[in-house]
Amino acid sequence: MFFSLRNRLFLIFTLLLTVPFIILSILIPSWFTSVIKEQTQELTVEMMDQYSLYVDSITTQAQDLGKQVLVNQTTQEWVRLEKENAATEETLLMKNELRMLLSSIMINNSNAMSISVFLDDGTGTWGNHPSLGEVDWFKDFSDNEQRFVKAHKDSYQQSHEMRERSINSYILPLFDTNTLVSSGIIKVNFPSPLLETALNKITIGQEGRAYLIDQQGANVLQGPIDTPEQVLEQSLLEITKENHPKGLIELNYNGETYFMFFQKLSVGDWILISEVTESDLFSNVNHLQRNLLLTSAVVFLLTIVISFMLSSNITSPLGKMAKAMGFIERGDFAGAKRFMPTIKSHNNEVGYLIKVFDRTIGQLKNLIETQYEANIRRKDAEYKALLLQINPHFLNNTLEIIGGLAAQGKNKEVMNVSVYLGRMMRYSLNTKSNVVNLGEEVNYIKSYTDILKLRYEEAITVQIAEDPETKRLPIIKFILQPLVENAVKYSFKEKQFANIYIKTEKVQDQVLIVIEDKGIGMSEDVISDLVSEEKNEETMTVLESKGSSIGLKNVLGRLKLYYGQDFSYQIESEKNVGTKITLCIHINRGDVHDEGHNHR
Repeated sequence: MFFSLRNRLFLIFTLLLTVPFIILSILIPSWFTSVIKEQTQELTVEMMDQYSLYVDSITTQAQDLGKQVLVNQTTQEWVRLEKENAATEETLLMKNELRMLLSSIMINNSNAMSISVFLDDGTGTWGNHPSLGEVDWFKDFSDNEQRFVKAHKDSYQQSHEMRERSINSYILPLFDTNTLVSSGIIKVNFPSPLLETALNKITIGQEGRAYLIDQQGANVLQGPIDTPEQVLEQSLLEITKENHPKGLIELNYNGETYFMFFQKLSVGDWILISEVTESDLFSNVNHLQRNLLLTSAVVFLLTIVISFMLSSNITSPLGKMAKAMGFIERGDFAGAKRFMPTIKSHNNEVGYLIKVFDRTIGQLKNLIETQYEANIRRKDAEYKALLLQINPHFLNNTLEIIGGLAAQGKNKEVMNVSVYLGRMMRYSLNTKSNVVNLGEEVNYIKSYTDILKLRYEEAITVQIAEDPETKRLPIIKFILQPLVENAVKYSFKEKQFANIYIKTEKVQDQVLIVIEDKGIGMSEDVISDLVSEEKNEETMTVLESKGSSIGLKNVLGRLKLYYGQDFSYQIESEKNVGTKITLCIHINRGDVHDEGHNHR
């Protein structure tokens, strides 16, 4: 049985121990995910802001150095001499002074920056560069005005060491400050590792990467970009649409979600991008969730084991006690006593319960045996109290009829009523048994209706349809008279006539007794009260009841008290249309009923 104690323990322990772990395995990772995502965004933005400030400081310093060289008198004089094709010695002297100036600036610079000056024809401070116009970084400057150059190597540096290292550059136009005529460029170089070292500190997850790119998606620093090309292209499209200088873009690619943090720098068209995948970012959370689910599975298995152990100590003896109760339910107290010694328990509480239950069986058997006769007498007294309620009520109504006929001088009718009343009194005063044949009860009601016909003459019609098969069936006394009396009374209450229909019928193992009238009917509230009192089996309610439904309550109370579950009824009533009462009695208990017995 699914809802046995054992199964309930399984269910309860599973709910108490397993479900919380399952819920936590779902809620905690979900909460961690939102927290990690929020904190990651905050920390990443903070690191990117710091890196942006660092890049600004480097590039600002490069710009300042370039301006410092531009406005220096030595630079301007060298440019003038080169333009005028002055004497070679004078030009070389001025070029040496410019070199000394650049060397001094580079020595005093803490970031190892270097400076080169080139004229339009490729003449440079550290060497001539005839093919200057064909170099990529120079083309970007001249064609696209890209002053900040991505990572490259410059073979026209001051020393061999400088020529071999990767650098980024800032290019400033070289012009005569007097005439503002452009003459070449000033190229300020700063080591790429300056930016790379700081960029590598921006870390997200286990495999997150940060890049410094331009608007075409090219890496400003050294090395390839490992982010999928499609993801990078889509990110750049979204970034160019964004009006905000920084933010977060989420993209899906090959079943993976990419978080692309970006920040537009004030340096040229450079964009700082920090990229991490969802699986990488939340790898620890996913690992935690797997551990929690695994723990839930282990807890579930432990729950089953614990429940089984508890069932062995608790539910098994209790199950046997339930079997013992089954003996008691069937009235077999001796069988229950024989079964009790087979119930063993190592649990003190359950063992105590078994001992108490064993003693209770003996006490209950003794109480039933000693109290059974007293209980029968009490029920019989209740039944007789209900039965005695009929007589004064009936006699009062009948004497009123006799008095009315006598007042009208209808002596013959008075004699007939007296005869009918005599028959009824003999029937009523027979106290040998409260159980009669249904045919006798119908004859009794015929005498009663004959009295009513003499009283009301043409104003009343009574139809009795008696099934011959029901005549010899036993039934308790005075079932029909109170119902017929009420039917007549409430038919004349608002109408000038009364139509009463009485029917007995045997249907399979049931006897149906129908009393129907065309009177004022009963309200739904009255019917509901009757049904409620009948369900509560309140005998005293019948004894103490007052009002219009006393006869009906009396009959229903007596039938219920005597027949128990073998009795049922149905009331069909409609205001100002009439009432139909159907009494149904099962007859599968035999044809003979002992007086005073309750056959529940």
